[in-house]
Amino acid sequence: MKKDPHIVSGTALVGEELALIPADIVIENGTIAAIEENPRAPPAWICPAFFNAHTHLGDTIAMDCGATGDLVALVTPPDGLKHRLLRAASRADLVAGMRASMEGMVAAGTAGCADFREGGAEGVTALQDAGKGLPFRTEIFGRDGGEKIAGGLGISSARDVPDLERTVAAARVAGKKIAFHAGERDAGDIDTALAFDPDFIVHATHATKEQLRRCADEQVPVVVCPRSNWTLGVTGSSRHPPVRVMEELGCTVWLGTDNVMFVPPDLFGEMAFLSTVYRTSPVATLRSAIAGSALAGEPFYIREGAPANLFVFRPEKNALNFSRDPVTSIIKRASFGLIGTNVFNSDIQ
Repeated sequence: MKKDPHIVSGTALVGEELALIPADIVIENGTIAAIEENPRAPPAWICPAFFNAHTHLGDTIAMDCGATGDLVALVTPPDGLKHRLLRAASRADLVAGMRASMEGMVAAGTAGCADFREGGAEGVTALQDAGKGLPFRTEIFGRDGGEKIAGGLGISSARDVPDLERTVAAARVAGKKIAFHAGERDAGDIDTALAFDPDFIVHATHATKEQLRRCADEQVPVVVCPRSNWTLGVTGSSRHPPVRVMEELGCTVWLGTDNVMFVPPDLFGEMAFLSTVYRTSPVATLRSAIAGSALAGEPFYIREGAPANLFVFRPEKNALNFSRDPVTSIIKRASFGLIGTNVFNSDIQ
């Protein structure tokens, strides 16, 4: 069904450079048909939609359960606490919890995520059911057979999967994307993960400079989840994950929030933490919250011919009106409550 053209006006963050341009953005049939400079554009900020590059949405049912322990006891398959809680949960609760987390992300300017889904094929279909009708794109990375009906295979760690070569080879033959948790507790599983030419790796918390140079050279994106790393005790230092080294080497860095059990899937909070603790540049920080949308086929950047995936702040109604730098203010001061409008492409449902 065609939609009437409409215009979103304000200071837009345009292109991968996130250049600030006062503009009218003309949207036709869910696509950005034109970006027309307008020096008289109203005092609104138009930002590309976010993409959460690593989630475990099933963990919503175990949110803030008061658990303590190390990485192995809490989240390592098959018998970490989260896996026991997931097995005990009803399908109805799992679906309701995952949908609630997705609805919260939509309200907070996030138009998609890459989810590592436990529970085999049943786990994948539960997540698919949870997202029905939402303007939200979920790239699902299944395991334990779930990858056969998902778009990708999500490996917890190269250490954890018996018959890893056969599993990855079968997924490749079937045309699936491949992703690994790697380097979360140490650097020992990163080289093995990279040997499989993955579409991306998650964490790289303890990656060496040589391993990161390989990620840069081989164009393997790295998803960092700093709040989760701190919460799970695998780091207590701004040196891990080595985000600044990733930037210096030219790595592609995407931002994720990891387990909803411990960390809300809120990229505003994740960006603020990343910027404050790791002192990343404002543009690089904001880009990391958008760039994982490449997994959805077309990145969410605002540019002519791209699907319209954007949201609008109304800073004139709050203290952001005094900002000298909208990009810095978005990553350090903004929240979902300041969003006036979401425009997410109708194809992402």
